[in-house]
Order: sequence, then structure tokens, then C-alpha cells
Amino acid sequence: MLKTYREEYRVLTRDCDMSGTLRPGALLEYMQETSGTHSELLGVGRKALSQQGIAWVVTRMEVQLNRTIRVEENISVETYPLPIRRWFFPRYFFFRDEQEQVIGEAASLWVLLDLTTRRMARPELVERLLPDNSDLPAPLGLPAPVTEISGTVEVSEFEPVYTDLDPNWHVNNCRYLDWCCNALGVDLMNQYELGHFMVNYDQEIRPGQSVRTELRRLGMDFSFTGFSGGQRHFDVGGQLRERKKA
Repeated sequence: MLKTYREEYRVLTRDCDMSGTLRPGALLEYMQETSGTHSELLGVGRKALSQQGIAWVVTRMEVQLNRTIRVEENISVETYPLPIRRWFFPRYFFFRDEQEQVIGEAASLWVLLDLTTRRMARPELVERLLPDNSDLPAPLGLPAPVTEISGTVEVSEFEPVYTDLDPNWHVNNCRYLDWCCNALGVDLMNQYELGHFMVNYDQEIRPGQSVRTELRRLGMDFSFTGFSGGQRHFDVGGQLRERKKA
């Protein structure tokens, strides 16, 4: 059984921002694709699960980057699951450069979603197909809840658009981080970058839902929350750090 899986990526301009550095949302896309391929190889990927009417859904994500990742770099993403925690499936990631130096780590928690009821499905449907990785390290703790920052609130309202949606007919998990960076703004994101960030996914957002977001900043800390119909749907939080010139 394939305990771990690794993919190589060349950072292309389409994945970068105006400073020529990898967008945080694009890094989440790398993680999504790498974990998706690993799941397929284990027999618990999207194709296999869709036949049972279920799908993987991420509930929490935490990423720690040790340095900036720049355009035209070659990096690798290694991933593996660790033993299930009740209904939650932990999955971890290492990011490495061409010299095999670790440049970041990530932790995530996943659940199974019943595509008909839109509720959590029983974990035993896939648990037996996952490798016993109890001997592997966890580079980070389990992702924690995002702390709402106190301070002035910037409010926006909008509806998800075509490019926000994925094959599960909801806003893709990577889009919330894009929304957060857009809310922080071009001027701020040109001067600073996200060195550490977390995303909590409370409820999915589907086409046609009205979304209200609240952005808060306190020093280098930020939080970004999304609501729909009076209910909290997601939280993004983390720390900014000043960009270093190449």
C-alpha cells in the first residue's frame, strides 16, 4: 500500500501574483491535486467515491511556509494520511525545494460528504483502504480553530461566480483564501505575504448563495470570515510578513 505520495511542480506564472511569488490559493491547489492523486492510487479517489455517492471535503487547513516560493522554482509536495480521529481524516504535507530542503509544512482535516443529503458519511466506508501510517510523524498539530481578530471591520457582499465552483457543486476550498487575499488588497499584498495561514470550513457555499465577508486586521494578524443567511460558513486567519526581494 502506498503510504506516502509525492509530486513535483514547476511554479508557473499562472500560479503567481504581481510580485512573481506563488499565490497562497495556488499552493492549496497543489495540495489538493497531490492528495487527490494519492487518494486515487489508494482506491478512495473521486471516481471511486462518486460511485457510492460520497466525496472528500476538507474541514480545516493550516500551512506554515519557511520562505517565499517564486516563479520558475521547482518544488515538491509530499503527502500522507495519519490515523482517523473519529469522523475526521488527518492528512499532512511537506514542501521541499530542488535541494530537498523543507520549505514548509501543512496539516489538514477531511470528512466524507454524502452528496445526496449533504451531511457527513460514515468513515468506515473508506477507512479500511487507507495505509497504516501510525509510524509517520505529524509535522504540525491538528489544525486549530481560527481566532477572530479584534479591530475595525471591512464588510463586503457578493455571490459565488463560475470560477469559484468545483465538481462537487460548491465553492472550492482554495477559493476562500483567494477571497481573503483580494480583501486584503493589492497594495498590502504587494508589500506583505502570508507566512502562516489557517482555513476553517464550517458549511459549504453553493451557487446562488449570498455571501457576506468580514475582514479584520490587528498589526500583522488578520481574520476573514464568511456568512450566508446568518450562518457562519468559513474562517481564514494568519499572519502577514514583509516580502523579501529576490
